[in-house]
Amino acid sequence: MRWSQTYIPTLRENQSDAELVSHQLLLRGGYIRKLASGIYIYLPLMQRVIDKFSNIVREEMNAAGALEITMSVLCPVEVWQKSGRYDTVGKELMTMQDRHNHEMILCGTHEETVTNLVAGELKSYKQLPLNLYQIQVKFRDEIRPRFGLMRGREFVMKDAYTFDATEESQKVSYQKMVDAYFKIFNRAGLEVLKVDSDSGAMGGSNAHEFMFMVDTNAGEETILYCTDCLYAANEEKAIFKDVNKPNIEAVRVDTEIVDTPGAASIEEVSEFLKVQPNQLVKTLIFMADEKPVVALVRGDRSVNETKLKNAVSAVELEPANAEQVEALTKAPVGFAGPVGLKDVTIIVDPLVAEMKNFIVGANQNEKHILNVNIDRDFKATQIFEITNTEKGDGCPKCYSKLEAKSGIEVGNTFMLGTKYSKTLGAKFLDADGKEQLMIMGSYGIGITRTPQAALEKFSDENGIIWPIGLAPYHVEIIPLNVKDEEIVAAADKLYADLNEAGVDVLLDDRSERAGVKFNDADLIGIPVRVTIGAKSLKDGKVEVKLRSSDEIDKIDLETVVEHLKNVIQTLK
Repeated sequence: MRWSQTYIPTLRENQSDAELVSHQLLLRGGYIRKLASGIYIYLPLMQRVIDKFSNIVREEMNAAGALEITMSVLCPVEVWQKSGRYDTVGKELMTMQDRHNHEMILCGTHEETVTNLVAGELKSYKQLPLNLYQIQVKFRDEIRPRFGLMRGREFVMKDAYTFDATEESQKVSYQKMVDAYFKIFNRAGLEVLKVDSDSGAMGGSNAHEFMFMVDTNAGEETILYCTDCLYAANEEKAIFKDVNKPNIEAVRVDTEIVDTPGAASIEEVSEFLKVQPNQLVKTLIFMADEKPVVALVRGDRSVNETKLKNAVSAVELEPANAEQVEALTKAPVGFAGPVGLKDVTIIVDPLVAEMKNFIVGANQNEKHILNVNIDRDFKATQIFEITNTEKGDGCPKCYSKLEAKSGIEVGNTFMLGTKYSKTLGAKFLDADGKEQLMIMGSYGIGITRTPQAALEKFSDENGIIWPIGLAPYHVEIIPLNVKDEEIVAAADKLYADLNEAGVDVLLDDRSERAGVKFNDADLIGIPVRVTIGAKSLKDGKVEVKLRSSDEIDKIDLETVVEHLKNVIQTLK
């Protein structure tokens, strides 16, 4: 492609609404343009990146035995109501009404649609297993769309769905997808980590995320992992062994209300009472589907809202505001406690359940209660693990300590079991002629999210450095003077030869200064740059430079095509 014949509107300055480096670079490099909050237009360079990644995904999915289909973006609301997810997904579910006032779902995922498809179509165990996938536009009504393509309201995703007759067969299907995912991300140039994750509104017995680890602000999740036994999980799912247990007295003693003037936080109360934070218990108030829920965690720990949400089976969960806290406890924030609370759900973390004679707020201003004990002084509605796992905690599978890194989710896999087949009637007859429910799996990859995520690692102060598998073009040719006939002729011939050799090539044929062309080349990040100037051409050579290196090689014009093909192969 000639630069003059495509559309690459590069920008010199970062855009004020782009928080992440990757988002800034896609805007400045002329890859995307914002249409509305969370909605972007993919310009020619970005479309090529999307196509490149989609082709990698398609090839590996096909090789794994998946069959490509295309499902409708719209789905009748009745199907989602039947599955039960209409009421559990929450406000991110995008809906609309047609001219007949019939409510429709703008799908963010297609479990309901695909299960509805196979229900009644697949009738025998002989037709299983089956794996159907698509690469399709999805919609999600994010409350705060941000970070460009990383968290938008409209995006492109690869989603696959497996149907199996037995749990053993389903495990095989699941592992095939896991293996395919590693191949996909490896070909795209991304090293990913498979981690345990929460299944959330998707449901099912088991789930994993494929995380691209980064050291930038783009890290949307904290991954806890062990370097010895390879345990890894995201923050929502991670568990741990406690390495900071408080000394627990064997004998319970009577409670005592004490004044704690000016001491509301754990640090302030610990200092005032001369105790360790792990001898206190935090009483945190949340609103779960607009009803108050009390969460108790040890003073040196923090609550995991996803785990708490699962504990109370809530669709929406958010911290209570000061007015809601005071309405429930009759005390200001910082002095809440479980003693005396009535007609409210109290979720107690196991670390708290094993404590004795701990300290809590007294539900009175500037007062706390000493020597509180569960069962004697208050009752737990449920004991459920709701504590965040942190760096330095003990690994749950061995005796090492956990490390922590930030990651970006680029793919996920779910063992759905029979959640959807049961509600939507996806049944088959087994070898004995008995009716059984299909066992399902669901598998997603962010087609538009993954390339942007890659740029959080593959970039520098000058712009993008695309991995060869995602690059819109492999080679960019820069003739330094388009008014010099010899330079133009050499550039045109090299451009034609590379095209004939099957190399994706961009020719910057603009009448611009060399500095502008070099700056734009660095910005858009094509992996290999070929510069053709009068001095080198006089010696029958051109300059070849990798975007990821400062080294420049002078290569004979007659052998440069083979040289470039070898370089590209080396980068793959």
